[in-house]
Amino acid sequence: MKKSILLVLWLVSFLSAYTQDSIRGTWITNVASKALLSKKNIIETVQQCKQKGFNNIYVVVWNYGVTMYPSQVVEKYIGIKQSYVYKGFDPIACIVEEGHKQGLKVHAWFEYGFSYTYKNENSIWLKKYPHWVGRNSKGELLQKNGFYWWSAMHPEVQQFMRELVTEVVRKYDIDGVQGDDRLPAMPAEGGYDSVTQAMYQAATGTVPPADAKEKKWLQWKADQLSMFGKNLYAAVKAEKPNCIVSWAPSIYPWSVEQYLQDWPTWLRGGYADYIMPQVYRYDIKAYKNTLEELAKQLTPEEKKKVYPGILTSLGNGYLVKETMLREMIALNRAMGFAGECFFYYETLPQFSKIY
Repeated sequence: MKKSILLVLWLVSFLSAYTQDSIRGTWITNVASKALLSKKNIIETVQQCKQKGFNNIYVVVWNYGVTMYPSQVVEKYIGIKQSYVYKGFDPIACIVEEGHKQGLKVHAWFEYGFSYTYKNENSIWLKKYPHWVGRNSKGELLQKNGFYWWSAMHPEVQQFMRELVTEVVRKYDIDGVQGDDRLPAMPAEGGYDSVTQAMYQAATGTVPPADAKEKKWLQWKADQLSMFGKNLYAAVKAEKPNCIVSWAPSIYPWSVEQYLQDWPTWLRGGYADYIMPQVYRYDIKAYKNTLEELAKQLTPEEKKKVYPGILTSLGNGYLVKETMLREMIALNRAMGFAGECFFYYETLPQFSKIY
């Protein structure tokens, strides 16, 4: 009986995927993946995506403080033009070309966002731009879960990120750009660098409270990131009006409580072409509960611009089962979401056709 119900749900999701304005996407990263290492790998990757029924791919361009493509912007700042892994090969130019040949939309995904390194206090960014770094209430370097962060409110940091994003928009025939849970974002524990403290005092007449998550202080920080997102959206559209600007933040309100991502404001303010909240859960009950909460937060019109992010694999060995994958897609359709995006591509080869 359960198998019959699942089959019906899958058929509903399959049909709706082709009758609605749907995004069927996957993220392609350079971590625990060989997808971007050569033209041969990229051709195989794109063909896999096409065969599985995907129509959008989100390819990493910025990770570990370096770019996957030759960047004049990053070279200007730190003297490193491209991740050494690629040895001069440009995987972004290649995947845009191959993706378009297969009729796929290709988006530049800025995976690291306002984080500049991972578990590395000897980062070249820290050495060259010590005044950029974020600080917690103890004055320590701002880090969370091993990631070290800049002060996302610092004008020079924001200028660098604008330069980086618009460089990609100008350089490649991409269909969109995307920030995730690190763009625009910053751990809520931050804000105690001298620049941000001075900005807050100028705006409010008071110094920041010792409690990093005090309500007014937290919202002020979130508002600064929202303003950056709005300005970045405008900068991208000024370069290429048809370029999609999307964001893939954490689930709200956790997103604003932990990383200052007040993304419902972005959606309602008109500076998100769509949102892909990370509904990353390891069992179907938790996924269903989280999805229901997400649906409650959105109006019917807003829901048309929201596509859940689904966790399908991790470098630690986690791999979603096909039955759960089908159930998650079916739940998305049953709750009115027209598409989704999988994290990440390396899961796909284990399945036959997904859509």
